Amino acid sequence: MIDKDFVTAHTKVLCIIGYPIEHSMSPIMHNTAIRELHLDYIYLAFNIFPSNLKLAVKGIKTFNIIGINVTIPFKQKIMKYLDEIDPITKKIGAVNAIKNDKGYLTGKNTDAEGAMRALLNAGYKISGKNVLLLGAGGAARALSYIMAEQVNKLVIVNRTEKRALKLSNQIKKYSGINVEAKQMSNNVLKDESKKADIIINATPVGMYPNVNISPIPEEFLHEDLIVYDVVYNPLKTKLITDAAQKGCKTLGGLDMLVNQGALAFEWWTNKKPNTSLMRKKVIEFLGES
Repeated sequence: MIDKDFVTAHTKVLCIIGYPIEHSMSPIMHNTAIRELHLDYIYLAFNIFPSNLKLAVKGIKTFNIIGINVTIPFKQKIMKYLDEIDPITKKIGAVNAIKNDKGYLTGKNTDAEGAMRALLNAGYKISGKNVLLLGAGGAARALSYIMAEQVNKLVIVNRTEKRALKLSNQIKKYSGINVEAKQMSNNVLKDESKKADIIINATPVGMYPNVNISPIPEEFLHEDLIVYDVVYNPLKTKLITDAAQKGCKTLGGLDMLVNQGALAFEWWTNKKPNTSLMRKKVIEFLGES
């Protein structure tokens, strides 16, 4: 370990890949942890065009990038290029963290545990609750599997009903809980919101720069709801702002971001990062409190 202020030929590289990637706070968060622990690492963000994913994976091996975060739209697509995927991640069907051991790539999903930690740390219990989940992509898959054995009922709503149905069938086989899949529409959102105890937005709707839109109309929200938005940029999305005005309990995506990042960081470096400091630096960077 060295107290490093500059990059050398010995510096190890961590990164995040996605498209687009400019919104990512992962470099701020991880480089903060690196400096605080005096590690000879650097964390970068790479904007990878979807058609270049296979080449990007080759590049990861070629340049010996030892730790990789994966975000939209690659969490599922990247799996076929990996050498090993841990069992629960295989079931989830989405990878958000990769470890490179001399060219051998292992995939994990830290989103699920990161999301659950965020809910529990906020004092929100999901046991026996009815959950309305918006989305059927990587984050939604992770959330579905980790909630599956605890909730009373899960309703998955997605723009493409076929994708929601596929995920719901997989969750039924995994846990046997009551799961429904529906195509997203205002009528469905209105009806399902009335029955829900918890609404989770696992879509990118409302993410910077499209900060003035919400995945669900404000009038469908009610004060008995817990509203959880996994979007973290901005810290207070339109959905979270609308929900707070309706008297709902709310949780933004920052804590999930920090938790999943910390889990990946420890996996890569064998060092526990300071999650409070990571969180603080993201908030400072976004200029919000």
